[in-house]
Amino acid sequence: MKFIAAASIGIVALMASVGAQAGTGAYMQTGKLTSQPIGHYEFCKRETAECNIVSRDTRALSLNNSNWQHIQAVNLSANERIKPMTDMEIYGVQEYWAYPTTVGDCEDYVLLKQRELAKAGIPMTDLLITVVRKPDGEGHAVLTVRTDRGDFVLDNLTDEVLRWDETDYTYLKRQAANNTGRWVTIESQDNLLVGAVK
Repeated sequence: MKFIAAASIGIVALMASVGAQAGTGAYMQTGKLTSQPIGHYEFCKRETAECNIVSRDTRALSLNNSNWQHIQAVNLSANERIKPMTDMEIYGVQEYWAYPTTVGDCEDYVLLKQRELAKAGIPMTDLLITVVRKPDGEGHAVLTVRTDRGDFVLDNLTDEVLRWDETDYTYLKRQAANNTGRWVTIESQDNLLVGAVK
């Protein structure tokens, strides 16, 4: 009887690890609808067209050499053109999302990159503002580009475009792929492991 119980626990643990591995890798696993960041909410009140894009087609961008080079160029160009400053330094408030011209914080870089890539023809539903936690615990925002080769991150802290699972961030939430005004959770490996055991 003890052998059967031990074997059952081993099988459950193996199934849990398979579930966790399936949740990691090239693509973020998103969960349920969640709260919209207050900065994005306020931004959407000013820029309503940016936040009302709804699509039934949730296929990811087909990545090719041309659009990959453009993604890299936009990331580098924005990182070089915009000087990093906090919202408090720029606007005198804790949180204010806006398109930057010369200075901005992480969300502003994201908005600029999102707009420039959308103008180049990449669907807004593949250009998703994403909230992360840095290794030091500080909140941060990056732009996730959904592609058929994985989810890639454009970040003002590095000029290199990396696949999301190659970064040191903890991913919390992002815009929904089917509605730019909605946000969804990003499932962590720990959440998937617990879910697989239940």
